[in-house]
Amino acid sequence: MRAILIAAVTAIASALFVAACSTTPTDEAKPGAVPPGGAAGQEQKPSVATVDLTSKPGAAGINPLKDPNNILSKRSIYFDFDRFEVKAEYRPIVEAHANYLRQNPSAKVLIQGNADERGSREYNVGLGQRRSDSVKKMMTLLGVRESQIEAVSLGEEKPACADHSEECYAKNRRDDVLYSGEY
Repeated sequence: MRAILIAAVTAIASALFVAACSTTPTDEAKPGAVPPGGAAGQEQKPSVATVDLTSKPGAAGINPLKDPNNILSKRSIYFDFDRFEVKAEYRPIVEAHANYLRQNPSAKVLIQGNADERGSREYNVGLGQRRSDSVKKMMTLLGVRESQIEAVSLGEEKPACADHSEECYAKNRRDDVLYSGEY
């Protein structure tokens, strides 16, 4: 059982590494041209979300979790219809929260998985759980202790929007990250 778990974690970590390292060529990448920010032949490193932990509560009075200029204030991760994979555009948010949790071992989070109203209640509860579990798994692969994260599903019970439109459904397909004291 342990070998299967190690193999699964290794496969997921490899998939995340490959996805993070993939690039799309641009028109600027012509033979002999020097890429912006480096000489020809030098590999560019992908950017990783950074977290400013110097502004703790009390330091300048701003909590990084509530500072609108800090990535940690972003607490929702949105998903495609009927999917539970973290989209590339939301990975920096998950990485920033994982970094914060690693550097603050006493901090704990609750990840609430949500779904839009389409589908049965049972299906939506299951989908919400898979969504919250995917963010939890990503955070643990990034080094956060499992004891710091709780993943739950609210299904369709806590909509961010009540209209019956695709735009509204998209707002309801999300995970919300809440820190201790916020739930």
